[in-house]
Amino acid sequence: MPRPKSDQPRSQFANIRFTAAEHEELEAQAASNGFKSISDYIRHLHQQSMLAQEASVSRTYEPVGDLTLFHKTRYGSMYLGNSLRYTLDKAKPASVDLIMTSPPFGLVRKKTYGNEDADQYCEWFRPFAEGFKRVLKDEGSLVIDIGGAWKPGTPTRSLYHYELLVMLCREFGFHLCLEHFWWNPAKLPTPAEWVNVRRVRVKDAVNCVWWLSKTPWPKASNRRVLAKYSDSMQSLLKNGYQARLRPSGHDISDKFQKDNGGAVPPNLLAIANTDSNSSYQEYCRKNNIAIHPARFPAQLPEYFIRMLTDPGDNILDPFGGSCMTGYVAESLGRHWTCVELEEEYLQGAKGRFISNVQPINGREVSYSISVPCANAKDAPEVPLIVDGGRARPKPQVPQ
Repeated sequence: MPRPKSDQPRSQFANIRFTAAEHEELEAQAASNGFKSISDYIRHLHQQSMLAQEASVSRTYEPVGDLTLFHKTRYGSMYLGNSLRYTLDKAKPASVDLIMTSPPFGLVRKKTYGNEDADQYCEWFRPFAEGFKRVLKDEGSLVIDIGGAWKPGTPTRSLYHYELLVMLCREFGFHLCLEHFWWNPAKLPTPAEWVNVRRVRVKDAVNCVWWLSKTPWPKASNRRVLAKYSDSMQSLLKNGYQARLRPSGHDISDKFQKDNGGAVPPNLLAIANTDSNSSYQEYCRKNNIAIHPARFPAQLPEYFIRMLTDPGDNILDPFGGSCMTGYVAESLGRHWTCVELEEEYLQGAKGRFISNVQPINGREVSYSISVPCANAKDAPEVPLIVDGGRARPKPQVPQ
């Protein structure tokens, strides 16, 4: 079948002469950036140039608000104010190795800590994205923990966090290194209306975590975040393995039984968010300070800080909250900056640093996920809800 004609065929040529050394350098640069040819690389540079020109004309954001140094530690600083003032003005360009943050989610129902409406979320986020790109090093990473949202009044999902991801890549030139999913085994069965009352959805227990970078090749090493080998893998390492071709077609060689010090973890991060009696919370209660209601557990920033930064690198959390990112960075010997709009949350965050911050040690905790349909029931015992839950079920009358 002949290839259909293109509306814009590549019929024009440009004759560019290079020295042998220049040609070799261009080929190497193209390959290192993931391009198959010099021509693809030149087209990419042209597109990036045009996007930059477009941004300079149609998207110029001014720093807003004041910024005050609130507290300093051995490695880090907390600032009170709008992080746009920090990323667009105060911080030096290309000075940050990792931006690790959890911005206010685009939730439909307002929370006490503030959040943006889902349909306006990308517009609100654009100036922050420009600031992130300005301060991030070429070899650095941007990691965004972001939860999903439900559309008002229906058991259907908002696409705001996916729209944000597409915007960051298409408009600002970020690359998606790998999406991660943070599974919280302790999360309650929400939303209760759709899960427990109308019984038409299952529990939403996963946050998306976007790992992005300015180039396809940010510095990283998964050897920093190895997990324990499973019992079966430990048995294999002890007893040996006969190399063979699996039915799936995968050729499992004898290198499979090499002990690499641990298993490469998946991009599903199982971390229970059950911290209820920490020194941070005790400090807040003792001093009558509001506890930040949307804290992520220490193991989440720890994973990315270990994998993507070295001791002495600079880490930024532009939506600092209770400064968990700073706390983990301090324990791992990284320089850090947290910026937060709410002074009371920073007052509580100081409680994380009133004594010497100890190194975070790995926890030998594992979680099991239930196998779907282990207690399955079928028709006619459990009929389908044919209206999809449109009508709220009537309360059961006790017999």
